[in-house]
Amino acid sequence: MANWDDLKVFLAVARSESLSGAGKVLKVDPATVGRRIARFEAQMGALLFTKSPQGYALTAEGQRLMMRAIRAEDEMSRAFEGLAGETGQLSGQIRLGAPDGSANYLLPQVCAAIAERNPDLEIQIVALPRVFNLSKREADMAIGVSAPTAGRLHVEKLSDYKLHLAAARGYLDQAPPIRTLADLGQHRIVGYIQDMIFDRELDYLGETGLDAVHLASNSVSVQINWIRQGAGVGVVHDFAIPSAPGVEKILTDEVSLTRSFYLIRHADNLRLERLNRFAAVLRDGMRAEVARLEALT
Repeated sequence: MANWDDLKVFLAVARSESLSGAGKVLKVDPATVGRRIARFEAQMGALLFTKSPQGYALTAEGQRLMMRAIRAEDEMSRAFEGLAGETGQLSGQIRLGAPDGSANYLLPQVCAAIAERNPDLEIQIVALPRVFNLSKREADMAIGVSAPTAGRLHVEKLSDYKLHLAAARGYLDQAPPIRTLADLGQHRIVGYIQDMIFDRELDYLGETGLDAVHLASNSVSVQINWIRQGAGVGVVHDFAIPSAPGVEKILTDEVSLTRSFYLIRHADNLRLERLNRFAAVLRDGMRAEVARLEALT
């Protein structure tokens, strides 16, 4: 019969897809993780992973066990919440996945305020320009720029936000005048690497009619830094402009985009009151911070 320690090791390997990654999570040697998994597979009488140079992939038996192990993990979390009692404060670790725009320009101040009110809470922000796999518990919850429709997910709209074309004042002073969209043909355009746009909602330039990007990155922060340094013109989140001195919006009557942030959670963790409470204060904080920053532009 599997015990909770066996399941923790199994889940760590399933999520990281490697012994070394699981070892870092568990703070044990990878060889020890390998021995534990081999012993666990023998105990279960089933091959749980397929091993290859690329890592450890779950077999069909492993995938079935993972769903049960996640439910057991959630039950353990609920049990610890009950033992801790209702203190009025959040505690423990919460990992939040987010695209780098929100992760760099909104979440630091929002999460810092939450942490200040909850000193026993550890918040981890994983900033990656991609969609997170909540079934593998890459994060407890994630922020997305579109609402997924597949999978056992709970989706809540956090806030709308606005984007505009922008450039540095120094760039505008020395470059050809920009009075209409047609004038942008004489300027360097900053934007996303087209084949690395992981969500169609990020294809901002497609709505402007611009199809040539001279300086491209999959990172919002890199794009904004290029613009701040006077490298060209690009679409910028209004909430990021206060963090980029000298950058100002242009052609606001011709280009004004609205997008939304969504909080995405696996349906199973709706049973965890601690995560429900964190989601509520995160939602309120995000809405207030977007409104505050946009009012400054």
